Amino acid sequence: MRIAPAPMHDRAAPAEAPRRAFGIASLDATLGGGLARGRVHEVYAAESDDAASATGFTVGAAIGMVDPGRTVLWLRTLRAARLGGVAQANGWSELGGAPGHGLVGVVGDATALLRAAVDALRCTALGAVIVESWGTMRELDLTASRRLALATEQSGVPLLLLRHDASPVPSAAQTRWQVAAAPSQALPGHAPGRPTFDVTLLRQRSGPSGFDWRLEWDRDQRMFREAPLSGVVVPFSACGQVATGGNGSAFPDDRRAA
Repeated sequence: MRIAPAPMHDRAAPAEAPRRAFGIASLDATLGGGLARGRVHEVYAAESDDAASATGFTVGAAIGMVDPGRTVLWLRTLRAARLGGVAQANGWSELGGAPGHGLVGVVGDATALLRAAVDALRCTALGAVIVESWGTMRELDLTASRRLALATEQSGVPLLLLRHDASPVPSAAQTRWQVAAAPSQALPGHAPGRPTFDVTLLRQRSGPSGFDWRLEWDRDQRMFREAPLSGVVVPFSACGQVATGGNGSAFPDDRRAA
């Protein structure tokens, strides 16, 4: 069964969407002011082991976009819940989610997931919608993607598509991201550091792409920050040149921010 296509001809171009700034100058400049509301944003895990990081980044982005008092709806298939683990209230709170403003919906298959997503995006009382899937989802073809884009444009509710174990395919998304785990810096007293992500902007409609950042999530302020430098001491070779890694970088484990 396929999602019925919505008429796409003779439709006026969508109005400019309001944006929620990350607060990181280079990232906001690349995005034209921040992450657009009322648009579809795709997030892909770089590797299967990066599923938790992709989820953390997606949930953080959703939390950062919602206005106070608005709810984030997280839609998952049964397969996603089985492979990704059960979403729990304490995990939501640890990521900075407001108590009582996170709602998880689990559906049977991809067709039900897309139907639920379209219905949810029509509810303007929601702050954001996350749709999580694992593996290739044939039901999410270009027509279904455009249907989701139309729904989010009309309501202004942003949609974040969280894709695990999948390769990017053509879609109507405004932005497409790849997320990988990154080492965090310990807090004072050797407390565990903040969640840290290597994030790449793979695609942006009508905008620059191909840049990457290392970000950390501040749950108290509910915002991303540029991760601090690692503090690694860089040795000098006998000839006075900086010792580099195989990629020629003085910091082989750190990506350069755009």
